Amino acid sequence: MTLLPSERQLLDLALQEDLSGGDLTTDATIAPDHMGTAFAIAKSALVLSGAEMFAHAFHSVDAFCRVEQLVDEGQLVQAGTRLFQVDGPTRALLRAERTALNFIQRLCGIATLTRKFVDAAAGQVRICDTRKTTPGMRSLERAAVRHGGGHNHRDQLGSAVLIKDNHIAASSGIVEAIGAARKYAPHTCRIEVEVDTLAQLDLALEAQADIIMLDNFSDADTMEAISRARGRALIELSGNMSLERVAHIRGWGADVISVGALTHSAPAADISLEIHEAGFDAPLLP
Repeated sequence: MTLLPSERQLLDLALQEDLSGGDLTTDATIAPDHMGTAFAIAKSALVLSGAEMFAHAFHSVDAFCRVEQLVDEGQLVQAGTRLFQVDGPTRALLRAERTALNFIQRLCGIATLTRKFVDAAAGQVRICDTRKTTPGMRSLERAAVRHGGGHNHRDQLGSAVLIKDNHIAASSGIVEAIGAARKYAPHTCRIEVEVDTLAQLDLALEAQADIIMLDNFSDADTMEAISRARGRALIELSGNMSLERVAHIRGWGADVISVGALTHSAPAADISLEIHEAGFDAPLLP
């Protein structure tokens, strides 16, 4: 299992946050040589994501821990399913438990919510995330969206051009902003612009934007905008997207629906770690 350097640093910070003062309860109640087996169990239906962070939390606390992944990432499981088996020194299991669960619950929650939106879209439109991610966790949360069947938007400001309302307000207008971006950006980069009205849509089409994001359009204006842009630009729908709304608009001909809630409002999945007395006899490897 391989983590990005930024993910490893994030994990180290999380463990330091929890363990910088030791673990008074575990040290007082558990013998140093006590060995244990624990199971991470789904307490509700969920889509698995975050396996590497979960496993490395235990390996980082004690390299003698062994983590067996019992479910594939991206797999939908029902309540009661065992997700991981963790064997090792019981002290290590207890010390790593909360950090490991914090990551896996957060990432499974994102993957699970994404799957619900993907199901609501029924294959008729692409579901994408946004940059509304937890600071420091973007790579993990983007992976969770993919595990849920969704797609990723730009991962950072330097990866694509997206002209938003504040860019337009601070520049000379939509047409001028699109023209400036086209001159500045590499030829491999598409130009996307966010619009609030049909009049702005027409200006963006006139300036030959590659992608046009319709921000909080009414149903009538959404249908009209899709009709005007057909064959001229890709259309992304954004703003206050719920499961019900996605199911309502999925067949209207848009190319993408972006949903900030996938990462900023996903509830944590309900997962518990249950430690058993039984240990193991085989040599342990991280």
